[in-house]
Amino acid sequence: MTELSERLHAERTRAGLSQTALAGDDFSPSYISLIEAGRRVPTDGALKILADRLGTTSDYLRYGDKAPSEERARLEIGFAKLALANGSPEEARDRLEQLDLSTIAPRHHPEALHALARAHEAMGDLERSVEILEPLLADARTKGRWLDAAVLATDLVGSYLEAGDLHHSVELGEQVLAELEREGVSGTDEHLRLASTLLWAYHQRGDLLFAAHRAASLLRLVDTTGTPRGRGSIYWNAALIAEARQDYHEAQRLTERALAYLSEAASSRDVPRLRQVYGWLLLRTDPPRPTEALEHLGTAAEELAVVGSEVDVAKCDIERGRAYLMLGEPAAAQRAAQDALERLGESPRLDSCDAHMVLGDALLALGDDEGAKRSLQWAADMLGMMAANRQSAVVWRALGDRMLRHHDVAGAANAYERALSEVGVRRAITPVPPTPVADRSDQQQATR
Repeated sequence: MTELSERLHAERTRAGLSQTALAGDDFSPSYISLIEAGRRVPTDGALKILADRLGTTSDYLRYGDKAPSEERARLEIGFAKLALANGSPEEARDRLEQLDLSTIAPRHHPEALHALARAHEAMGDLERSVEILEPLLADARTKGRWLDAAVLATDLVGSYLEAGDLHHSVELGEQVLAELEREGVSGTDEHLRLASTLLWAYHQRGDLLFAAHRAASLLRLVDTTGTPRGRGSIYWNAALIAEARQDYHEAQRLTERALAYLSEAASSRDVPRLRQVYGWLLLRTDPPRPTEALEHLGTAAEELAVVGSEVDVAKCDIERGRAYLMLGEPAAAQRAAQDALERLGESPRLDSCDAHMVLGDALLALGDDEGAKRSLQWAADMLGMMAANRQSAVVWRALGDRMLRHHDVAGAANAYERALSEVGVRRAITPVPPTPVADRSDQQQATR
C-alpha cells in the first residue's frame, strides 16, 4: 500500500496534475489525498480510472517494475537492443512492433520507440525512422530532457543527411545544438556526437570553410573535456573536413587519433566504421594507396556485417569499387558497385548516387559507354533533386570529362553547363543588338 501511494503521488507530480484535477468528477480530492497518504486502498475500477488519467497502467501503479507486463516489456526491449548490437535489425523491429505499449508505463515508451527507429534506419527505411524520431525529439525538448534530445537529434540529423535533405539536417542540428549549449551540457558525449554529425552535414553541403572553423573550436573543447568516444567522433569528422580541403597530411593525423580514441572506448560499431573512413581517405591521398585501402575496407566490411547495417557495408562496397578501378580491375569494381546498390535498395539516398558514380566509371572502363552515361546521369539528376548541389556539380563535371574523352563534345558542353548551374553560375545574358531604325525622312517618303 505504501508503494502504491508513493507511485500514485510520483505519477501525479510527473503529469503536473493537482489532487483535484486527478480526482475529476469521479472522486473527491480528499479520496486522492487518502490514497497518497496510504490510508485508503483503491478498488480495481478506481485504479484503472486513475491510471488512464495519469497515462500509465493499473499494473504499474499497483506493482511498479515488478508488474508482469513491465518485466516482459523490459525483457523485449532488452532483446531488441541486443539484436541491434548484433546486426539483426529485422529481429529488433519484429520484437518491438509486437510490443503492446498500452500495457506498460509511458516512461518505457521512448526507449522502445527509439530502438524501433534505429532498427528501421539500419534496414534502410529512413522515412519510417524519421517518422518515429520527430515526435520523440519534440517531446524530449519540451520536457527539457536535454541528453535524450541530443541522442535523438543525432540520429535524426543522420537520417535526414542520408536521405539527402542537407539543409533541414543542418537547420535541425543547429537548433538542438544551441539549446544544449544554452542548457549547460556542452562537452558531454551526447553534445559532442551531435556536433560531430553536424560537421559531416556541413561537409556534405559544401560549407567547408565554416565546417573547418567549427571543427577547430570543437577540437579545442575535446582536448579539455569529453570521453574517448566523444573525442573520437570529433576527430573523425574533423579528418574528413581536412581531406575535403586537400590537407591530406592533417586528415591522416586526425584519423589516426580518432582510431586511437574509439579503440580505447571499445565502441563496437564506431571502430569498423572509422576503418571504412580510413580506407576512403587512403584512396584520396597523393598518391592513392588502393591496395592498403582494400585491406582496411575488407576488415571493416567483415566487422560491419556483424555489428553494422546494410548501409554501412554498402559504403565499404562503394570504396572497394573505387580501389579496384585504381588497380585496373573494372569488372571487380562493377560487382562491388552493384552489390552496394543491392544493399541500399530502392530508396533514394546519397550513397546510392555514390554507387552509381562508381558503376558508371566501371562500365566506361569496360567499354559500355551508354550504360556508363545512364548511371552517371542518374546520380547527377538525383543529387540535384536532393538539393545536394555541390555533389551534383562534381558528378556533372565528371560526366563531362568522360564524354570529352570519348569525343562527345556536345554532351560534354551540356554536362559542364549543368555543373556550373548546380553551384549557382548561370548562363550570361547576351545583349540583343538594337534593330536598325530607318531614317526619319525615308519613313516619311514611304508613308507618302
